[in-house]
Amino acid sequence: MSHEVYEAVIGLEVHVQLLTETKMFCRCPNRFGAPPNTLVCPVCLGYPGTLPVPNRHAVDLAVKLALALGCTVRETSVFARKNYFYPDLPKGYQISQFDRPLAEDGLLPLLQMPLGDSGERGVRIERLHLEEDAGKLLHEAPGGGKLPGQSLVDYNRCGVPLVEIVSRPDMSSAAEAQDYLQTLHQVLLYTGTSTGNMEEGSLRCDANVSVRRRGETRLGTKTEVKNVNSFRNVARAIEHEIGRQIALIDSGGRVVQETRSFDADSGVTRLMRTKEEAHDYRYFPEPDLPPLVVTEERIGRLREELPELPWQRRSRFVETYGLPAADAQVLTQSRELADYYEAVVAALPGNPKGPKGAANWVMGEVLRELKERRAEVGQALPAARLAALVSLVDAGKLSSSAAKEVFAAIWNSGEEPAAAMDRLGLGQVSDTAQIEAWIDEVVQEHAGPVAQYRSGKTQTLGFLVGQVMKRSGGRADPKSVQQLLRQALEREPAPRA
Repeated sequence: MSHEVYEAVIGLEVHVQLLTETKMFCRCPNRFGAPPNTLVCPVCLGYPGTLPVPNRHAVDLAVKLALALGCTVRETSVFARKNYFYPDLPKGYQISQFDRPLAEDGLLPLLQMPLGDSGERGVRIERLHLEEDAGKLLHEAPGGGKLPGQSLVDYNRCGVPLVEIVSRPDMSSAAEAQDYLQTLHQVLLYTGTSTGNMEEGSLRCDANVSVRRRGETRLGTKTEVKNVNSFRNVARAIEHEIGRQIALIDSGGRVVQETRSFDADSGVTRLMRTKEEAHDYRYFPEPDLPPLVVTEERIGRLREELPELPWQRRSRFVETYGLPAADAQVLTQSRELADYYEAVVAALPGNPKGPKGAANWVMGEVLRELKERRAEVGQALPAARLAALVSLVDAGKLSSSAAKEVFAAIWNSGEEPAAAMDRLGLGQVSDTAQIEAWIDEVVQEHAGPVAQYRSGKTQTLGFLVGQVMKRSGGRADPKSVQQLLRQALEREPAPRA
């Protein structure tokens, strides 16, 4: 049977490390990259007699993220102990939340995915809860090399504040899951709640995947693919798991609920263990922590601190600046880039074409230059100088090709665009007499294409325009060239002497 017979049902569980200075329940630094087991204390190592104290800033960041995702924040939530044995968990349990989480019932808007009768597009969020991170097992020596038959444990990550964000099973393809994860990453950066760095483990994703026959409403048996380490690999792992489950069913087998890992080199998922159920963790309320109370006043204050979110900014760019949706998507990919674009537009004179011209320059030359230099948006050409360059092009004083030369010249120099244009002799020529002189020279030198145009083969016009622009060194106004060249070609040729 083919893939058309089945449909996938996908939900994601995402763990996000919060951007705090200290850990969730102690004052150890929350910092990546320190030497192993140097950011620890009796509290995060679970020594007897120690007591956890919640990090207020971590709670604020979690609430802010929940509000950005449209969740309802509980005024009272409860910490619980999630009991399991693993070498990277020194207490033998993880402080988390279970039946009374911090927030529930949100929605993450996406670009490509419709949801419900309202036409709203996105994936529903089931819950968002606070917890602490576990340590990390190392299977190679710190300087590299194998450790046959043994592993090392680094407890630096123990107690780092996490939120777990659990989606509803609203996605039906690997592409939608990748879109969800990348949009969530965007929200983390816009709100400043996390670095979202997957390589450092501050954003980790588990994918729950099942398949069922199209038209069925009952969910199939799901598998969980754990800790995939990049947006692309999340999509690859889900794609493989969908194909594996369909092939298993078609061959008469049965999907078993289990936890699997993804091998990025081979592109396949592999069995890790059978899947645990909630009762396996023996959840019970954390006896050392009272209920977490977040007042209405505090929630309201955090709501007011929210920035304009990516989907809100995309819509405003389309409505306010008249940009295509695709342009708005590129320009809002980061808060810094969107801010930079708006600073360029604010520095432009009141030209109705200015916002689109600025968008083209930011998406084209600016992003290309930043990529080549491996630079951040904050290191780009100052917005006011880019606006001055765009204005020269819009005013017809500089051709687009010449403007790129000026752009390259002023990126690091501090020179103003107009000064660089004059110094390089790139100012656009609009003088009719000068342009007509160049046209006369081209008409005399290219008698064949001229004759073809005059006989009705008007496609040679582009070639002749190009020759005039070449003769002018790219400085002639292209619109004037085309207009004056047509007039010259449509005039009767002068009789030979």
